[in-house]
Amino acid sequence: MLRLSKLTDYAVVVLVRLSGGAAVQTSPGIAGATGIPEPTVAKVLKALAAGGLVTSQRGAHGGYRLSRPLATIPIAEVIAAIDGPIALTACVDGSPTSCEVLGLCPVRGRWDPVNTAIREALTAITLADMQEAAIPRAFRVPLPEQAPAAPVDVSSVPLAE
Repeated sequence: MLRLSKLTDYAVVVLVRLSGGAAVQTSPGIAGATGIPEPTVAKVLKALAAGGLVTSQRGAHGGYRLSRPLATIPIAEVIAAIDGPIALTACVDGSPTSCEVLGLCPVRGRWDPVNTAIREALTAITLADMQEAAIPRAFRVPLPEQAPAAPVDVSSVPLAE
């Protein structure tokens, strides 16, 4: 089974949280708003900062902010910042683990198209897509390019007494 780490899941939650509200948010504030333990939020933010997804600001009014809008942050970058290179197998460039039988492997390099397809699919999905998917369809605000729903004629509806 292909499964992301819990830290990557938390990272998505933290990044989406950073997109709303104050321009700069603190680790304890994010923890309180999301229910994720503060030490975990701090660890996630440190990795996201190292990956260039958030920036930190020191001082009395310090905290973290997104380095760019959610619509420009693909899920693949979040995964790479937290878990490292996206790959199903250890025999891929940049993998933190190595394969013990790399020299003898009869399928060496055959996973490359699979790894590439997964990376491309995860690059096509942004954090903005994830944020929008979390909002039930009935509560979504129509985008400006969508035509508004036809007005409802309420003139014939009797008023309650």
